This record gives sequence, structure tokens and C-alpha cells, in this order.
Amino acid sequence: MLDSISNIFKIPDLKKKILFTALILIIYRLGSFIPIPGINAGALKEFLSSASRAGGTLFGMFDLFVGGNLGRASVFALGIMPYITTSIVIQLLGGVIPFFERLKKEGAEGQKKIAQYTRYGTVFVASFNAIGISMFLQSGVEGAVPNPGFLFIFTSVITMVTGVMFIMWLGEQITERGIGNGISLIIFAGIIARYPQGFIQMFQMVRVGAMTVFMSVAVIVVMIIVTGSVVLVTEGIRKIPVQYAKRIIGRKVYGGQSTYIPLKVNTAGVIPIIFAQAVIMFPRTIATFFKESDFMNVLVRLLSPGAFLYTTIYVGLIVFFAYFYTAMVLNPIEMAENMKKYGGFIPGRKPGKKTSDYINSVLVRITLPGAIFFAFVAVLPEFMSKWANLPFYFGGTGLIIIVGVALDTLQQIESHLVMRHYEGFMKKGKLRGRRSF
Repeated sequence: MLDSISNIFKIPDLKKKILFTALILIIYRLGSFIPIPGINAGALKEFLSSASRAGGTLFGMFDLFVGGNLGRASVFALGIMPYITTSIVIQLLGGVIPFFERLKKEGAEGQKKIAQYTRYGTVFVASFNAIGISMFLQSGVEGAVPNPGFLFIFTSVITMVTGVMFIMWLGEQITERGIGNGISLIIFAGIIARYPQGFIQMFQMVRVGAMTVFMSVAVIVVMIIVTGSVVLVTEGIRKIPVQYAKRIIGRKVYGGQSTYIPLKVNTAGVIPIIFAQAVIMFPRTIATFFKESDFMNVLVRLLSPGAFLYTTIYVGLIVFFAYFYTAMVLNPIEMAENMKKYGGFIPGRKPGKKTSDYINSVLVRITLPGAIFFAFVAVLPEFMSKWANLPFYFGGTGLIIIVGVALDTLQQIESHLVMRHYEGFMKKGKLRGRRSF
């Protein structure tokens, strides 16, 4: 492992990419501490902390994804979430609107147009979010805005939207000139930045006797096991064998080889958890504006993390959105038609409807265990908080994002090493093979 790490810096091109990526991430983290003019960051941080202790709201969930930038009221308060939201919406529209479906099939030119529409949509979503957050800070968080008014809203909106566009540009620079997916790495950096402080707090609790040494060791062991399990499920695939018939065109013979269709156990990734969190936290967020209503107070108690109703609805929503998103991004009928078009078939299955039905049945079977496991990871933070009084947020969306981004980046680094005949992170320099189920 140490030899593989040292080999990274023996390849000038790879070394340059990694250092460039690190520089961009440092710039992003520095910008995270530049405050928006006219905001009392202390009052905002206290509001988010109290909301987190009460069970969380959409603002607390949003603050997790932007690496605490919202709580610090920084110029990057919106993070890259408007871009992510727009990308997801356009991806979903590609399955229901013919215009976007045609663009997806136009290759590189279509992808350029989709990227351009995504940028326009990002500006719109960022502006909408910035206006909403500015108005909420002005009227909904006591003491957050010492001098409220139109000038504050205008300045805040311009600052936050500009911050989103700058982060998007930083992400594109990493993707083009660095290593890994730039947007994903920026989210990764924001989430991972919380862990050092959390571990320091945990060790301080051990020192003052608020947590036993045995409990701290047990927590670390559980974290390692859970992280390893997330890696296993994230990399898990179901291979469907495909045979291509031989075709003679002129004097050349095409086809005749065997391959497989890799269907991921967790095709939807972290998207179901994000959607489920947004849906289940929406009533709690609305309830913050009606603190004197008895009905709202009862609703808040029923939908508080750890409550039976909350956990049941949360798990059900995750499973539902896992199937929903998988159905939107994978079309078994289209896969079967493409296979038939190029002379491919699944052994023992007739081309056409029989093939699409078989692929669909496999997707249905493998999606359920993946969704249930990720639902367990999603409710893990509440369990860890009650069981071990853990002072930081472990599990849930953040852990899945960290694992996914880390694996993707490591695979890209390993590809560079193997191409230049260096030993990679795995034995014999071979690229990591995904676990097959």
C-alpha cells in the first residue's frame, strides 16, 4: 500500500492532477469561512443547533451537504446543492420528456446542451433558494439580521448565487484538470471536514468520563464495520450474461463473444435517502413557523428522529424512492431492444419482451436488499446517538457519499498507475473488480 502511494508521485501527470485537485479544495474550504455581509453568524448557528437537538429540519439537512457553510453564513452558504438538484431534475426529465430524451441520445453534442441547460437551471434554483433563505433569516431567525430590509436581501442573493457559480466552476476545473469528479469531491470535502472535530469531541468525552474507553473502542469498531459494508454494497453488482451471435459482413466476422450486463445492487445510490429526508422533514420545517399550534407540536413529536412513526415512514420512503429512481434511469425494454439490435441475447431467454421481463425481474430482486441496507445506514445516526451518545453525525447520507466519492477517485488513480505499469492499490496492479452477487 505504501509503495502504491509513493508510486503516485513518480508519475508527473498524476502528481500534477492530485496537487491541482488539493489546491482547488483548499480554495473552496477557505471560501467557506468568508461571511455574507449583514448576518449575525452566531445567532444563525444557535438556531441550527437548537433545530438539530429538536430532531432536525430541512435547514439542518441542507447544512450537512454544504459542509456547515449555511451555519457559518458564508458566501458558499448554498454550496453546490442547486447544481445537484438541477442535475437530478433534468436526469429524471430525460425519462419522461421526449425533448430531453432525444438530447441524451445525441451523444457528446447532446450532453453539451444538457450541461448548458443545467447551468441555466442552477442559476434559477440558486436564486430561488437564496431569496427564500434570505427572507427566512430576516424574519424567522431572531437576531440573525441586525439590519433587515431590501438591501440585505439583494446583497445576500447576489452573494450566494455568485458563490454557487464559483463552486460550480471550481468543480469543473477539478473534473477537467484534476482527478475525480469535481462536484462530488467538493461535497466530499464539506462532509469530511466535520469528522476531525467530532473525533476530538469524542476523545474529550472519554477524558472527562462522559464516555467509557470501552464504548469509544466499540464505536470505532462499529464505524469500521459499517463503512466496510457500505463499500461492499456500493460495489456490488449482478452480472447478467449476454451472448452475441456471429455476423458475417463482407469478409469480416463480427460478434460471437460473451459479455455481461452489470446491474448495480444499489443503482439509485444516495438519491432515495435525500428524497426521503426532504419529504419527511418538510412537515417539521413548516412546524417551526407554528410553534403555538398543538397539532403541529404533536406532529413534530411523531416525526422526530427515533420515533416509531418517523422510522417506519422514513424506511418506507427510502425503499419507494429506490425503486422509483431505478425505474427512471434504467429501462429494461430499451436495454432489450439495443441488445436485439446488435445481435445479443441472454442465454435461455428469447429476445424482446422475454428479455426485458427477465431484466426487470432481476432489478426488482436486487434493488430491495440494497434499499433496505441503505435504509439501515440512514437511521444509523439516531441509533449511534442514543446508544453511544456520539457527539457527531455518523452514517446516513454523508457516509454513503464519502464512500462513493472515495471509491471513484481511487479507481481513477489506480487506472493511471496501471496504465504506466505501476502496481495499483490492489494485488498485481489489477483494477478493483466489483463484488458480484
